[in-house]
Amino acid sequence: MTHAPATSTGDWSPQQLQAFGTDALERICRHFAALDDVPVTTSANAADIFDGIDGEMPANATEFGDILDDTWNTVVPHLTQWNHPRFHAYFSNSSSGPAILAEMTAAALNVNVMLWKSAPSAAAVENTVTRWLAELLDYPAGDALLVDGASLGTFYALAAARHKAQPDIRNSGTSGQRPGRIYTSDQAHSSIDKAAIALGIGLDNVVRLPTSGTNTLDPAHLSAAIAKDIAAGYTPIAVVATVGTTTSGALDPVERIATVCREHGVWLHVDAAYGGFWRMAPTITRILPSLAAADSLVANPHKVLFTPMECGALFCRHTGALEAAFTLIPEYLRTDTTGGIDYMNYTLNLGRQFRALKLWWTLRAFGIRGIETRLEHSLTLAKQLRNLLAADPRWLLANDSPLPLLCLRISADTDADADAATRQVLEAVNSTHRTLLSHSELDGHYVIRVSIGNIHTTADHIEQLSAELTAAADAVVGPSRSLLSVTATQQEVPAS
Repeated sequence: MTHAPATSTGDWSPQQLQAFGTDALERICRHFAALDDVPVTTSANAADIFDGIDGEMPANATEFGDILDDTWNTVVPHLTQWNHPRFHAYFSNSSSGPAILAEMTAAALNVNVMLWKSAPSAAAVENTVTRWLAELLDYPAGDALLVDGASLGTFYALAAARHKAQPDIRNSGTSGQRPGRIYTSDQAHSSIDKAAIALGIGLDNVVRLPTSGTNTLDPAHLSAAIAKDIAAGYTPIAVVATVGTTTSGALDPVERIATVCREHGVWLHVDAAYGGFWRMAPTITRILPSLAAADSLVANPHKVLFTPMECGALFCRHTGALEAAFTLIPEYLRTDTTGGIDYMNYTLNLGRQFRALKLWWTLRAFGIRGIETRLEHSLTLAKQLRNLLAADPRWLLANDSPLPLLCLRISADTDADADAATRQVLEAVNSTHRTLLSHSELDGHYVIRVSIGNIHTTADHIEQLSAELTAAADAVVGPSRSLLSVTATQQEVPAS
């Protein structure tokens, strides 16, 4: 459909916006209607993709219909389709209907949630939404806000922890300070290392303690490491525990780690980016560790709560700790905030999106019961895949997590053979572009990671995935193999 372009000095009229918006939404709906037939990844090489998109910036206006055509004919086919029912790589996530429309609305309003004065009701929505999220996590947050994701949330939390441990650094810098240290496990996310780099703590002062086959941080080893460093003249800044490690979904014993932190007077930050909101699923709530003892906490709605990127939540039980680390107010930003919130004082950001709207819409559109039901559905699908693979002795389950994340290996005579076969199976599955899985290394072994959590995924998709894994295993190791030796962390896939 062709519509008149914008005037040379102004925006589209409301009538044009409605017409063009209808066209765009119709394309999106067609995309979702045909999603099962859409490849999850592209087979095109980088050069061809660049050639198809690169070009001179147009001197004159382009018809919006042509822009839509180019987007859906040239860009969309060469995306990795994260919002796809057969996307099981990294952490499977979703952008749901209410969140999609809320993102559009927030873009239309284009407010900057930096000062109370700059976006009063947007700040109020964020305050309400983060309070709801803290309640869902059973966490007594003093301060809470939305950030683009857990990586920056962890950086901000560690900055607050460092300010508490070494307050002089804010003015005088790190020169002359005793080296500060951060403690975590060898399974913790790389964002901790990046935060240490950015904060001037340095990679050498990130103490990654071995998990020795359990994939979790050992409180006794942690306590010994902290005591040793204090005796050697280091300043412990923070411990980072993880609830839902990236590789295997492992759960650190947060409450026991919190006891160690209290004994040594060290800040406890919990990375619950993946595992945090799964506690909403009734069948695993009691299995997941309590988060209440954390000094700070991150959890990502965009991983679990059907909300599009970028939407992470940062919580701190110590009111004012984030502000102490980051508040800096030039004259042009001084306003009366009586009764309100100036979110710019909690992080590095001055310009801030109205992220809260998409969460507000989603939480209200689905409700607690609706989200619980959808999360339970993903857990059921993960059990379904375990059961389908349990009949095949070629498959080993390398992790034991209540979260819907499976780490799979092929059984073989040697670890080297198993690694090679597992890698080949992954490549065979992904080469079809119908499904996308990812990999990692666990206990020194190559594993296939299968993450389940997209709102569009059904039991049929899991049956298809099992069939694809079986066909790939047939091609790589043959259709019939006997189960060889297994270990405590590499066990035959059990039926649920």
